[in-house]
Amino acid sequence: MGIYDPYKKEVLEASLWLSDHGYFGSQRGTGGNVSVRIKDADLMAVTPSSVKYHEITPDDICVVDFSGAVVEGTRAPSVEAGLHAAVYRERPDVHAVVHTHQIYGSVFAVLNLPIPALLDEVTFALGESIEVAPYALSGSPELAANVAGLLKNNANAYIIQNHGIIVLGKNMDKALLAAELLEKAAHIYCLALSTGKPVNSLPAPIQQMARSLRDYEVGEAEKKKTR
Repeated sequence: MGIYDPYKKEVLEASLWLSDHGYFGSQRGTGGNVSVRIKDADLMAVTPSSVKYHEITPDDICVVDFSGAVVEGTRAPSVEAGLHAAVYRERPDVHAVVHTHQIYGSVFAVLNLPIPALLDEVTFALGESIEVAPYALSGSPELAANVAGLLKNNANAYIIQNHGIIVLGKNMDKALLAAELLEKAAHIYCLALSTGKPVNSLPAPIQQMARSLRDYEVGEAEKKKTR
């Protein structure tokens, strides 16, 4: 077994779960991408470009450095590999990144509307607000920069205008949970807005508590990185 094989397996299993549960927006397409940080190295295992998820094998998963250079694999890495690398460079607490085209989350991408703090379960896991990164062409350095510009708020989920969602986790399980929780919040918010009645956000002290928790977790990861 190669040293990167466990990471490739993890990326593939997560990708299949997301595809089977509709998070990529289509069953037959190749939209969305998944990566995991490789321990003690500026490397990640990431899905290949333009391959249907149920046709991907572990050997198709690419290992690339944060500049995009392929370290292992024969496929071209996802065009969004630069976006994933930008997250890993900025956020030492993040060890898995998932980019989706999930339906309700994408409603707010086309509305260019952030999702406020509505539910404590979601807010403590994702952050006090799910912000919108400005649009840029898929796979472009501008898109990576637009998302990177929001990462200092230490949230674990972001909407990408007219595109989709990116969620982060300290491991793959947490990243997948983040995708689920974002879709839950987006679905509820969409239905609530459709009533025309006021939508209540969480009390300010609860939002601040969530922000403090996220800041603490990111700060601890930064301390470990510098040791």
